[in-house]
Amino acid sequence: MAAIAKRQVLTVADVVLEELVFLLGEYSLEMVVEDDSAPITGTFWGEPEAGIVKRKIYVRRDTPIHSLLHESCHVICMTASRREGLDCDAGGDDLEEAAVCYLQIVLADRIDAVGRDRLMLDMDAWGYSFRLGSAREWFLHDAEDAKQFLVNHGLLTSTGKPIYALRC
Repeated sequence: MAAIAKRQVLTVADVVLEELVFLLGEYSLEMVVEDDSAPITGTFWGEPEAGIVKRKIYVRRDTPIHSLLHESCHVICMTASRREGLDCDAGGDDLEEAAVCYLQIVLADRIDAVGRDRLMLDMDAWGYSFRLGSAREWFLHDAEDAKQFLVNHGLLTSTGKPIYALRC
């Protein structure tokens, strides 16, 4: 069943690449699209998951959009000192991980073919785990601490709009 769900999530091949490049560029991040048969540089979880090294996000066409956004949001949410030494493993604590999930949902609205509703379905299909049973229920009813983390670090306005800055 998991293999079927994984094939149903949106991938880099399903969206306009220029939108992804532009979105990451707003954070001074670079997306590197690797050849379809190449290993993905900096992947912590293995192919087809996105990889991260410093400010570069590595993907292939079969990389899920939720993975691209998740790893990008790790880079955005971590401290500058951690970012400078980043190679595969984002680290961070539980609250930062929740903030990463929250921000990736918010940023999904910036990709025409995705949006937050579809991204949350893809997160559920891929196996993200939330206390309330789904990404949507968590985002709507249990993510205030994650949102506050983003606000406190200058990554989100109090009304939930992205600021397009990296955490210091």
